[in-house]
Amino acid sequence: MSKLSIFSSRKGFFYLLFLSFFFINICVCTNIISECTLNNNGECEIIFNSRSIVKKVKNIEQSEGQGAKVRRSIGGSEVRNFDPFLLLDEFKVGAPAGFPPHPHRGFETVTYIFPDSEGTFRHEDFDGHVGVIGPGDIQWMTAGRGIVHSEMPHNDKVSHGLQLWVNLSSKDKMSVPSYQELSSEKVPTITVNGVTARVIAGSALGVSSQIFTRTPTIYIHFTMSPKSKLQQLIPHQYNSFIYIVNGKAKFGNSETFFEAHNTLILSKSNSSDGIEVNTEKDSCSFVLIAGEPIGEEVVQHGPFVMNTHEEINQAISDYRNSKNGFEKMKNWKPKFA
Repeated sequence: MSKLSIFSSRKGFFYLLFLSFFFINICVCTNIISECTLNNNGECEIIFNSRSIVKKVKNIEQSEGQGAKVRRSIGGSEVRNFDPFLLLDEFKVGAPAGFPPHPHRGFETVTYIFPDSEGTFRHEDFDGHVGVIGPGDIQWMTAGRGIVHSEMPHNDKVSHGLQLWVNLSSKDKMSVPSYQELSSEKVPTITVNGVTARVIAGSALGVSSQIFTRTPTIYIHFTMSPKSKLQQLIPHQYNSFIYIVNGKAKFGNSETFFEAHNTLILSKSNSSDGIEVNTEKDSCSFVLIAGEPIGEEVVQHGPFVMNTHEEINQAISDYRNSKNGFEKMKNWKPKFA
């Protein structure tokens, strides 16, 4: 073989190798692709394996707290626990209704007020933490070993939002209570090709939340314009579901349009990349929530979530006797409940 032919073949080999890496890197950086192949024209063909819907639940409004109305997505009779998630409520609450003082132990609560909500919530706990959760704001509260707090309307308007309960592993259940709070303007928000993502936890469309999740969690509020398409990655080991706030869209490989107040439980397999969503004539607003299963026994008694019945009995005793995390409850008098 001549020197020229050797040089040419090597040059062609490295050129093809460069192209392969170039296209693969483009596909990976879009944050939506798991597999990319070159066709005969040297173009990158995208393959996205979407999760499918394995269960649909229509969520009916019910009473909760002190005159409040909620639609229970996770935590009702249809989907009791969906590891690592214990509850998701859509709430619409106006004074004098609300959630007067009540305890928590063993998990986290995530309160999200929709950006278009007219009302706000005032939060107050027995440790002196007081604040207002307004439109678009997020409060990620780790109850850990114990918190007693109230959540009440702050003005005369109706507050509209979601509250999610995220379970904690046994090693974190008795951790020191803490808060992570983001005002609306600090919530990472991006719009790409008619799809807007507000990233509460995890990543979407190239932006990431600063919220630290002890239980690995993705929590994204998507708003899609008509005739738009979304492909969102979900780690294959995560359990995931969607709650539709308003509008309608097609999810996964289904040709059915799903409408507001439906919970969609998504499939899980090693071959799936995430979820594909398509809109046509209508817009759609929904949350995608996904998390890594903890895989531990869940024993729940109202606002106490532990691993054994003995731990539940201990939590009840600690609360009643103001000890082991509930000491400050004894002399606490809420100002706004």
